[in-house]
Amino acid sequence: MMDTAPCGTLVVVSGPSGVGKTTVLRRVFRKCRLPLTHSVSATTRPPRPGEIDGIDYHFLTLEEFERRRREGDFLECFRVFGGDYWYGTLRSEVTAGLQAGKWMVLNIDVQGALAVKRQFPDAVTMFVHPSSVDELEHRLRGRGTESEEAIQQRLREAAQELNMSGCYGHQVINDDVDRAVDEICSILTHTWETRQDDRRT
Repeated sequence: MMDTAPCGTLVVVSGPSGVGKTTVLRRVFRKCRLPLTHSVSATTRPPRPGEIDGIDYHFLTLEEFERRRREGDFLECFRVFGGDYWYGTLRSEVTAGLQAGKWMVLNIDVQGALAVKRQFPDAVTMFVHPSSVDELEHRLRGRGTESEEAIQQRLREAAQELNMSGCYGHQVINDDVDRAVDEICSILTHTWETRQDDRRT
């Protein structure tokens, strides 16, 4: 494990639903030697098959989410592009990790990423692209968990997100999982090395 400074680094990763962010990030966590920690988002949507509360998401009722939102518990929270469900990042989880010197990785949507970036301008931001829109649609249909209406909504959201990808510091195309993993690990390692050099000067 590489040495870390007392204050950690915030890493924000976004990309359209179905682009494979979760798969890529799982491999990044296994491969990258930095002290990466996944920030578990909160949501009001019901769990998908196989998802575990506290591991994949913090699954909250709408009432609990609203209460915590009023109390300022979220670093960011939005209805994703006007959808039915809320998603948010718990402030306490992120700040505790950063104070412990961790590299906190947020897998969040574009709206949330822009809100976080305003608060943490030094955050490392990455947008994961599909190899093509057709491939993205193929992946969404391959899940077998959503209706045709939901898939079409996801594709509309994807178009909006892709239009905003230029706001991110790094662009990664997930046309091959191993290559995307290597690229993200390289970005993170280079960032660590650069910041270590800056601290020495």
